[in-house]
Amino acid sequence: MSTPRYPAHALTTFAEALLERAGLPNEMARDVAEVLVEGDLLGHDTHGLALLAPYLAEIDKGGMARSGSFTVVNGRGACATWDGQRLPGPWLVLRAMEAATQMARDHGTGTVVIRRSHHIACLAAYLRRATEQGLVMQLCCSDPNSASVAPFGGTRAVFTPNPIAIGFPTEAEPVLVDISASLTTNGMANRLQREGRRFAQPWLLDASGAESDDPAVLFAQPPGTLQPLGGMTAGHKGYGLALLVEAITGGLAGFGRADDKQGWGATVFVQILDPRAFGGHAEFERQMQGIADACHANPPRSGDAAVRLPGEHGLRRRRDGLAAGVVLNAGIVPALQPWAERHGVALPTAVAPPA
Repeated sequence: MSTPRYPAHALTTFAEALLERAGLPNEMARDVAEVLVEGDLLGHDTHGLALLAPYLAEIDKGGMARSGSFTVVNGRGACATWDGQRLPGPWLVLRAMEAATQMARDHGTGTVVIRRSHHIACLAAYLRRATEQGLVMQLCCSDPNSASVAPFGGTRAVFTPNPIAIGFPTEAEPVLVDISASLTTNGMANRLQREGRRFAQPWLLDASGAESDDPAVLFAQPPGTLQPLGGMTAGHKGYGLALLVEAITGGLAGFGRADDKQGWGATVFVQILDPRAFGGHAEFERQMQGIADACHANPPRSGDAAVRLPGEHGLRRRRDGLAAGVVLNAGIVPALQPWAERHGVALPTAVAPPA
């Protein structure tokens, strides 16, 4: 049997309708739906529509605000700090991108830091919106409500995976980097735990500090942790990245782990750079294309495929998904069925891929 696929536009319409029925205004519902489906198109399927059911539950219990707007806490010409008022993360990030883009057009750079945002979904899902304008985007977030990553050498969680993303244009396809300061994510650990599976590598630590591939250690008492990027031998690097993200999210926002917890969410750093204000747009793309060409031309290791750039596989998947339908993880549609029935929204219809 072929794997079911779903038209991307149908998934977006479905998600938007569910979010509207749950109480979000149309603009917010549309922004959230588009960002979630973009995550699945790029292959980040723990941070695409897999988040829709949890988001609906957050709206239902009041953890995600249904309406309102952010407030400006502070700001100067090329930077601003917002209080997100627990509004939907994708809507807030897209508004921050608009503001930071205008700052970058005026000043060469623009930065917006958001405190008290709700969860922002897949970081890579935002990057093309900047690169298609010839801009460079950096995006980072942390969640001061929770912790699952221990500092290198420790056994008790202090950080979240603290993802870091950057997108930049070349003369051909953009480069889209989306990594975390940990070896894996909570989303993947939760999925494997539900499915009774283990990681392919020992990317976790149990509460005693021993390596493990079993996501169950995260749910034990006391709980284990995700290993920082670099693992047992070079985890000081992931530890350093986690601290960097904490500084430019919670530190700059003035709200973070030193404050009382307020529920699942994010503290966010959004920065846009306009190469036109530096060495020039054409020169930026020429330099980055030179790097891209050097990577592609690099001889691969024996038995390995050709070297590719970050985001290249995701963009290929995206093109395939738009043409032939999006492949969803098997658990996503069943998780959304009760919400669809509750709100009277028909589930999207799967289509067969072309022969």
